[in-house]
Amino acid sequence: MPQPPNLNKMLEQAQAMLAQQQEAQEKLKAERVEATAGGGMVRVVMSGDLRVETLSIDPDAVDPEDVEMLQDMVVAALNEALRSAEELQQKAMGGEGGDAGGFDPMSALEGLGLGGLGGGLGGGGLPGGMPPGGGGNRAARRRKR
Repeated sequence: MPQPPNLNKMLEQAQAMLAQQQEAQEKLKAERVEATAGGGMVRVVMSGDLRVETLSIDPDAVDPEDVEMLQDMVVAALNEALRSAEELQQKAMGGEGGDAGGFDPMSALEGLGLGGLGGGLGGGGLPGGMPPGGGGNRAARRRKR
């Protein structure tokens, strides 16, 4: 018979993971990424928590006859800064796979017998064990007679 899960250990792991995430998020606030567009004519500095810190536009980039080009450069610089900041976040939060310090919530649920889509708690149908589609509806049963 399998051993019951150690709930205290799982709780400690979850709390440690949460503390690590909060610490990483605080560090991200101090990190900065920079992106440029138009050969450096538009420059964006963004924090690691995705806040635009500065947006600089070289006066030579401002052409009243071609506002669309300036808009495109601003959008390009913002998107590049956002991509860089998101990449920074992924690294800070444990890389591409989002390693949570060895704690796997799905494994923990499976250990409790609650894993999978059915949850191990019965499943399918409505509360009270009625089948989906209203098979327990008295009016529907009367009409069938």
